[in-house]
Amino acid sequence: MRIDKFLTETGTCSRSEAGKAVRRGEVLINGRAVRSASEQMDPERDLLTFRGEEIVYRKYTYIILNKPEGVVSATEDGDMTVIDLLPEQLQRLSLFPCGRLDKYTVGFVLLTNNGPLSHRLLSPKHHVEKCYRFTARTPLSDEDMERLSAGVDIGGYTTAPCKVEREGESGNYLITLTEGKYHQIKRMLEAVDNRITFLERISFAGIALPPELSRGEWRYLTENEVKMLEDHGKHS
Repeated sequence: MRIDKFLTETGTCSRSEAGKAVRRGEVLINGRAVRSASEQMDPERDLLTFRGEEIVYRKYTYIILNKPEGVVSATEDGDMTVIDLLPEQLQRLSLFPCGRLDKYTVGFVLLTNNGPLSHRLLSPKHHVEKCYRFTARTPLSDEDMERLSAGVDIGGYTTAPCKVEREGESGNYLITLTEGKYHQIKRMLEAVDNRITFLERISFAGIALPPELSRGEWRYLTENEVKMLEDHGKHS
């Protein structure tokens, strides 16, 4: 792989910036100054440093973001998006949210540039579980919870069976779905004459929202978490 291609694909800099950095001696391969941005390297074996920082090559990038309220799950919008919460280097990587939370829903957002895997994870046939914590305007009765679990009509569509449970004595509820219709949970609550007052996604594909991540913060997925995603994407 060319040096300038490596630097652009890792989001380190643009191709023109890569050429300037090489000429200034700011790019090293295995401790040796690179002479030309067109020089070839092996991303799996060679160590590249850019202005003293080691640059790690990832074919695909996977990020967990704890979405705050008021931020849009999109790549471009008139309002602040989840991409705007990332550092500039990551904003160059063509990342996008795998599935969307509406503007006022908070919590787990998966950002990646792996389109095929994202498509498989969102496909209904793969039954990928998504768990949400919510509060309701009025307490849910046992009958309400049974109706929601069995599936309710949300306007010409009956939702698939899901799991609804109380979260201890907190007054919150947990709902685990394997589908994701537009505003589904809010519409489900309306079907039992209730209303959502708070909604947070707390897990996706078996990966929990890290408790150490505050709203607006992010981290890379671990190797094990990436494997969990890939395994979910294989099974139908």
